[in-house]
Amino acid sequence: MSPGQKKTRGRPRSAVAASHDTILSAVFDILQEKSVRDLTIEEVAKRAGVGKPTIYKWWPTKAALVMAMFDERIVGKLATPNAKTAEQAIRAQVTELIPLFNGFFGKVIADIIAEGQSDSSVLEEYRLRYQIKLRAFSVEVINRAVETGEFQKKIDPEVLIDMIYGPIYYRLLVRHAPLDAAFGKAVVDNILAHLKS
Repeated sequence: MSPGQKKTRGRPRSAVAASHDTILSAVFDILQEKSVRDLTIEEVAKRAGVGKPTIYKWWPTKAALVMAMFDERIVGKLATPNAKTAEQAIRAQVTELIPLFNGFFGKVIADIIAEGQSDSSVLEEYRLRYQIKLRAFSVEVINRAVETGEFQKKIDPEVLIDMIYGPIYYRLLVRHAPLDAAFGKAVVDNILAHLKS
């Protein structure tokens, strides 16, 4: 080492990134087998081969850890619809969302919502990391549709979002009827018919 060089302390950046990735992989794998409620930091640490302090250094709560995995491993892979109209964007989102809700993505969301009933921090992380971003995109699309005249009736974007996605979440959580492409199309058809006439 030359006299002008400073000795760096701590783990190399590549090792830190690897630990981060290994921890999120452990969360992903465990949630294939268990619910969010049953997942523990101890089990994640053991599966990832790290100490609990390493996990808590990056994620202060289980909710933050689960949502980091959800954000990086699941939400990060979702495509933003490249659509020319609001109707195309909404239909593309619903078409993409329903198959996801019938798989691991939907399982984790249902687990998060269930856990959030007794731990408000879980829902807060869910809103901050996922819902706010998704809704912001939808609000922008709806406002533009109102401005351009695509939607002939003015409507509160937040209300419209709940009208479209509320029934989808309801079927995800209650499972009283199939959550399939035909249902998604029917929801969008019925709602948009009132906005475009």
